[in-house]
Amino acid sequence: MAESQQLSALRGHIFACTKSTEKECLEGMVFGTNKIYAEKINRVKAGDKLFLLNVDSDKLYGTFQATSDGGFNLVPEAWKGKYPYQVRVGRHKEEIKEMENAKKVLSKMGISWKGSLDEYQTKAILSYLGDPQAFDWGPLAAERGRVKKPERAGLESEKPRLESTTHWDYPKQSYGTTPKGSNKYAGVTPAFIIYNLVQRYTDPGDLVVDPMAGSGTTLDVCKEEGRKCIVYDVVPTRPEIIQNDARKLPLPDNSVDLVFIDSPYGDNIRYNEHPANIGHISAESEEFYDELEKVMVESHRVLKPGKVLGWLIGDQWVKKKFTPVGFKVHERLSKHFDTVDVICVVRRSQSSNTGIWYNRAIRFNFYLRGFKYLFIMRKPLNEEISQKKRKVAWKSYERVKKRESG
Repeated sequence: MAESQQLSALRGHIFACTKSTEKECLEGMVFGTNKIYAEKINRVKAGDKLFLLNVDSDKLYGTFQATSDGGFNLVPEAWKGKYPYQVRVGRHKEEIKEMENAKKVLSKMGISWKGSLDEYQTKAILSYLGDPQAFDWGPLAAERGRVKKPERAGLESEKPRLESTTHWDYPKQSYGTTPKGSNKYAGVTPAFIIYNLVQRYTDPGDLVVDPMAGSGTTLDVCKEEGRKCIVYDVVPTRPEIIQNDARKLPLPDNSVDLVFIDSPYGDNIRYNEHPANIGHISAESEEFYDELEKVMVESHRVLKPGKVLGWLIGDQWVKKKFTPVGFKVHERLSKHFDTVDVICVVRRSQSSNTGIWYNRAIRFNFYLRGFKYLFIMRKPLNEEISQKKRKVAWKSYERVKKRESG
C-alpha cells in the first residue's frame, strides 16, 4: 500500500541544455528555461525527479531531484539572466547515468521532453537508465494505450497554451479548476486573453493594473501567475476591486509593468447607473472617444517606458448603422503608443449566437459581430512615437510558372 501511494506521487520533468550551458547546469546544480516553458517550471515541486537532455550531444542525464519548487530568478546570475525560470537540483541516491540517442529513445517511449512526465513515463525513464539492455518495451507499449492518457493530458491542460498567431479563439471564458472573473457578468473578459498577455509581457512579481476591472478576471489570473495586481472600477463588483474612475489613476508615473483594459464599446450594455460610467456614452459620438483617450493618457503615464498596454474592444452595429469603434480607438491609442500588434479575438457566448439571430442577419442583410480587437500597444522608450524608417531585406520568390500545354 505504501509503495502504491509513493508511485502515485511520482512526477518527473526533463530540462534541456546545450554544449555551452551543460557545465553551468551540472556545476551550479540549477536547471533553467526561458519564458516559453515558464509553466513547466511552475509545475515542479521539491522532490520531483529531474532529467537533463543535452540537445546537441543527444544525451539525457539522470536522475536528479528537485531541491526547491520551480521559481523565478532563484539564481539571478545563472546564465547571465538568460534563463530566469529555474529550479535548484540535487543528485538522486544513485550515480548519474546517461541515455545515448535520447531523442529517439524518448520518442519510442512516447515521451516529449517539452512537457511534464506522468508517473508511468517517469518510471520508464528511471528503469531505462538503470539498465538499458534489460529494459522491457512490452509493458510500455501496452501502457501507452491505457488509462494514463487522461492523467497525461491533465498535466498539460492546467494552463492554456500561449498563442503564436493573431487569431485567438477560446471555447469558454475561463480555464483551470478555479474561476477567473464571473461568466455571469455582462461582457466578461475571456481569462485566456489576460493569461497570454501576462505570460508574454511580464515576469513573476511584476505589477499589472486593470482600470476597468468588471468582475475581476485580471485579478484572478494574476493571483495564479504570481503577479502583483491592482484593479479599479467605477462600481466595484467585489471587495478586492478599488472604487475609482479610470481617467485618474492613483498611481505614480512609470510604475506599472502591464495595463489591461476591456472598455465599454459604447452604450450597448448597462453595466451600472453611475454617472461617471463611460458606457453611458454612445460610440457614435466623438465624446465617447474623447473620454476613452483620457484613460489612454493615464495608462501611458503610469506605464514604465517600453512596457505594454492591452486594449480589448469591439465594433458596433445598431439600428442599421455600423460604427468602426475599433478603428477609432486604435487611432487614439496610436497618438500615445507604438503598436506591437493587432489580435482578432473570436466572440463567443453572446446572446446573438442563436439560430434566430442568424436568420435575422441573413434576412435583413447585416452581419453579426464575430470578433473583437485586442490592440497590443507599447509605451515608447522616449517621448516621441517611433517614426524611424527601417530597411527590410525581403526575400523575393518567383511565381510558379504554369506548365506548358501540349
